Order: sequence, then structure tokens, then C-alpha cells
Amino acid sequence: MSSSKKAHEISFTNPDYLDTKKKLDKVGCGMCLAKWTQVTMHLQMGQTHSCHHPSTHHIPIGELKRNPSALHNTSFKKRKRREMLEGKRPAECDYCWNVEDNSTGFSDRVFKSNESWSKPHYDEIVNSSWRTDFNPRYVEVAFSNACNFKCSYCGPSFSSTWVKEAKKYGAYPTDDKFNDLKYLQDNNKMPIHHREHNPYVEAFWEWWPDLYRDLHTFRITGGEPLMSKDTWKVLDYIIEHPNPNKKLNLAINSNLGVEDRLVDNFIEKIKKIEDEERVNEFIIFTSVDGWGEQAEYIRNGLIFDRWLSNMNKLLTACPRLNITIMSTFNSLSVPSYYKLIDGVYQLKNEYASTDRYWISAVFLDSSYLRYPSHQTLQVLPSKWDREVLRCASHADFLGTPKFDNKLIGFSDVEIQKIKRSYDWMTSRKDMTNQRKNFGNYFRAHDERRGTDFCKTFPELADFYEYCLTLSR
Repeated sequence: MSSSKKAHEISFTNPDYLDTKKKLDKVGCGMCLAKWTQVTMHLQMGQTHSCHHPSTHHIPIGELKRNPSALHNTSFKKRKRREMLEGKRPAECDYCWNVEDNSTGFSDRVFKSNESWSKPHYDEIVNSSWRTDFNPRYVEVAFSNACNFKCSYCGPSFSSTWVKEAKKYGAYPTDDKFNDLKYLQDNNKMPIHHREHNPYVEAFWEWWPDLYRDLHTFRITGGEPLMSKDTWKVLDYIIEHPNPNKKLNLAINSNLGVEDRLVDNFIEKIKKIEDEERVNEFIIFTSVDGWGEQAEYIRNGLIFDRWLSNMNKLLTACPRLNITIMSTFNSLSVPSYYKLIDGVYQLKNEYASTDRYWISAVFLDSSYLRYPSHQTLQVLPSKWDREVLRCASHADFLGTPKFDNKLIGFSDVEIQKIKRSYDWMTSRKDMTNQRKNFGNYFRAHDERRGTDFCKTFPELADFYEYCLTLSR
């Protein structure tokens, strides 16, 4: 039996998860602590949600004026909490209900409620009124959409360079008008320019001193956080004000493609925070979805060698730092993903040390892309399925080397996420429209950005040409 299969089977019978599910179900079949304990705030759009499965919803300015914690404790979210406490299943959480009704495993409501930032607060939450404000313990925040990249699957909400392109050329010629600014305007998701006054950021800083005292995990996303003055303000605050619980886990996303001055300043802040033991753990989340020139095409603005150099610079200068590579596994990733696995394995071995929170300093998080549908793994012909399976098998093979009896290869979780991508990829149905959109999108991509799809992805050239015929 493979190690990944063992991990999969154990999860169904883990007594800790079984106990958490039993306690949640005692309150109601829809109870989930994450509705209280976790939040992601997109301050550039004035949007919030707890857990990444439900859609974001708008934060009313009127509520913020009365209560800055309404960045999390909106009246909308409180109504959903009430449903949970009354034994109901909020419709926005249907991802978990679908899993629970069609599987013998646990949904994310159990996993998230069992996390160390949730589980200890069970009694406090179930015995409180649904109207009560609650300081989340796991907080993700984006201060702005300022970003020097315009990744192929991203958009204006999260990238200022995407905004510029969308204003110049309009929506892409796909059936869903990919990255149409009018859609964002109509749905209250048009980002506030990072140089303009932002009432949501203002409310954050009003709430921050109180929020900070209760934090377990704080993560800054973007945009590109190193281009936001508020990121640096947070780092300075943490240096100057030790967190009362002394267990703060700090995480920051970065494309690691900003100018050297910012990277060097970032390293100095990290070293000071680590040397003065201001946090329990410091993690950098960075992104790359393939290897070399193909990775650069996917994430427009990326200079691959600079990214790799900055990875090495950070890991060398900050011996206790951990880095997670968030890989958005998409159709363009497949030809070079095997190389990415090899490259990550080399980093794992080079920076393995017992001084780190993890023995291996580098973790590969492969999450398959679901939107835009024209760029998902499913859009590829079935002949490419075996390449994704080969990548999973390669990571599995590299999962055995040890350092001081600790795993430094690929863990069960890393391997399983690649296998999950294969399972999802092979569940495809009719992809004719998505393939037509694939051709139209990347033809326009080359015209707007001066790129060359066939030259960069010779392995996919025939498929691309076929997709173009679908529009003729």
C-alpha cells in the first residue's frame, strides 16, 4: 500500500476528526466554526468571506462606520451564523454539503473546525449569540490590487496591470467575456486604485490593535503585497509590538519578482522578526505553475531566473523561513510540471535543516485551476492525462529520502494533491466550447502581449491550432 493511500484511508477514521464532527453535529448538521474564526478580506474591493468556498459578499460602508470589525462581522455573515446555530445549512456553503452527501469522508467544515485556530473556541462560539462580534483567529487580507504581473488566469480585481490592459483592449473574446470591467463594476468588485483613499483599509487599521491581540495566523495576500505600504506597516507593527500570545503564525504572499531593493528590505524585516522571536512561524507563499519560459508565459511579468534566485536568497539569509510554492495547476502547466517537481525536490534537499519549523523548507501546493474554464486541465485532450499521472508518480518516487529520520522529499499531502488534479482532469465531459475559448483567448493573448504560444509550447501547438479551427 502506498503512503498516500494510507493517509487517505486514515483520514476517514481519525478519532480527532470524528470527535470534532460529532461536536459540530450536536449543534446542527451545518455547524462550522470557520464562519466565526476565519476570514479573507479583499479590501481593494470591499469584499469579505469566511472560508474560500462561499462567494465573497460586499461590506456595507454604513456598518463599517459603526463597527470596523464589520470587515468580518457583517450582518450578512451573522445571519448565516444564525442558520448554523439553529441547525440549518447555509446555501452558500453548498461545497461542503455536496461532499458530505456524496462521500464517506469529511468535508472542509470538519477540517477547518478542527484546526488549532478554531477548535479551542468551540464552547465560546456555541454558547454565544449569533449577533455577537467575534475576532477571527485566522485572517487573510489583501490591501490593494497593486501588482507588476498579469497572470493568464488572474484579473483586474487582483492586478493593477490587468486593469490597464482591460481598459486598453476590453474583455477577451471568450464566451464569458473574460475580464470584462463592466462585470466588475456591476457586481461591486471594481478595485479601488491603490493611491486613492480606501475606507476599508482605514477601517482595518482602526480594528487592527484589537484584532492583533487575538490572532493565531495572519496572512497578507494581494495584488503583490511587497508593493503595498500597508504590508510594511504591518511588519513594523509586529516588530514594535510583540503579539501577546507569542504564537502568531505570519504568512505573506509574494511573486518574488519585484525590484531588488524591496526583496532586500523584506529580508531585513524577516530577520529582525525572527531574531527577536516576534512570531512562531514565518511562511512565504510564492507562485509558479511550470518551469522556465513556459512558467513565464503563464505568469506574465515573471522572470523565472530572478524568481529562483530570490527563492535561494531568502532561504539562505533566513534559516528558519519556510516557503510554500502555490502552483495553480492548469493546462499550460502540464508540459513542464515534471521539471518543476525536479526543481522543487532540489530546493527541498538543499535547504533541509533541523533549525526550521519544517525539516524541508520548501512545500509544493498543487491546486488545480477551476476558472477560467478555458485554461483548466480538463480542456486538454485525454492523451495528456497520463502526463499528469506521471508527475504524481514522480513526486511519489521522490517522497522517500530522509534527513535525520524526517521526510525531506514530497509528503503525502503534496503527492495527493497532484493525484487529485489527475482525478479531476479525467472527469471531463464535452469541452468543445472551452477549447474554442482556449484558442480565442491565447490568440488574443499573443496579439496584446507580443507572446508566441506555439513557440513557447511546441508540445501543445497542434492542440492550439485545432482549438482555433473551432471558431472558423
